[in-house]
Amino acid sequence: MAKPLQGVLAIVHTPFTESDDIDGPSLQRAIDWAYSAGADGLGTGMVSETMKLTSEERHTLVELLVEYTAGRGPAFAAVGSESTKASVAFAVAAEKAGCDAVMAAPPLTSRLAEAQLFDHFRAIADAVSIPVIVQDASGYVGQSIPIPVCVKLLAEYGPDKVLFKPEAAPNGPTLSALRDAAGGKAKIFEGSGGVFLIDSFRRGIAGTMPGLDLLDGIVAIWKALLAGDEEAAYRVYFPVCAIVALELQAGLDGFLAIEKYLMKKRGLFPSVRRRKPYHWELDPETAAEVDRLFARMQNALR
Repeated sequence: MAKPLQGVLAIVHTPFTESDDIDGPSLQRAIDWAYSAGADGLGTGMVSETMKLTSEERHTLVELLVEYTAGRGPAFAAVGSESTKASVAFAVAAEKAGCDAVMAAPPLTSRLAEAQLFDHFRAIADAVSIPVIVQDASGYVGQSIPIPVCVKLLAEYGPDKVLFKPEAAPNGPTLSALRDAAGGKAKIFEGSGGVFLIDSFRRGIAGTMPGLDLLDGIVAIWKALLAGDEEAAYRVYFPVCAIVALELQAGLDGFLAIEKYLMKKRGLFPSVRRRKPYHWELDPETAAEVDRLFARMQNALR
């Protein structure tokens, strides 16, 4: 029976050993913690450093994700690549490994026309029986996906097969434009790390896809929003926003550096090791501010 894709679907980070291999025990510890913190499901994505993994490592990461999730929620895998053939292969392997869905961003090095984008996503959707989450990550990497492409995919496959994660700037208006163009039929997720979560919730999202680093805060905000408790939602939201603002200053590298710093701070990862190369390191003064804001978030959760 298919597991529903909704609520807080967190993106796992990839822990690495000192020899730069995937650290399975640390990944399992993080996944167990994520479900104890209230995650509705887990997947891989940009902050899993998928684009820096070898093909074999990407398969291994997905297999471990499914194994360690152990049916507690839906598992999904990022299958974006620089060719349609590779993306299809990753999608087929993810379904074979037991994933409940795949998530695909367009190729990063090619500027594709609308027809080419549609054909790319159609090939992925036709290759698997599980849902495909169409990810527009252009707010920080790659090209945007025109709304007509999304609407055409929705018309072709329906809302249960094709879902959407629009992260193109400006996030809120882009989300609303997709919602309205699809006549309210599209199932839409946001992935802002929490900074646009409340605004996105008001626009009708089905869920959010944060990293693990602030997961307990994101879960608390989501539950408060569902309950209509804006005071509780904003109390946690403000320190979350402030941390994400620090992450945003260095793009994807900024997110990864601070997110892994917090994973280590929580005792979930033994180190902050990232896969090289990257252009930004977390400096002591930024780390000190992250510590202060993280303490405020934890206080707001009490």
